[in-house]
Amino acid sequence: MNRYHNLTEMLAINRTAHAYFDTLPDRVRRQILERGDCLHSADELRSYAALLLRQQS
Repeated sequence: MNRYHNLTEMLAINRTAHAYFDTLPDRVRRQILERGDCLHSADELRSYAALLLRQQS
């Protein structure tokens, strides 16, 4: 698993993670961006997004 310094670096380097991020609702993307310094892998991104999506339901 690749680890990145933060979300910004991950999205710049990992096209798959960037494509996934782009599919998320705007509200979820904004919340993820607020915690961007705490996300260091695509797995962490997907897990956090899933949590936010469950809370949205």
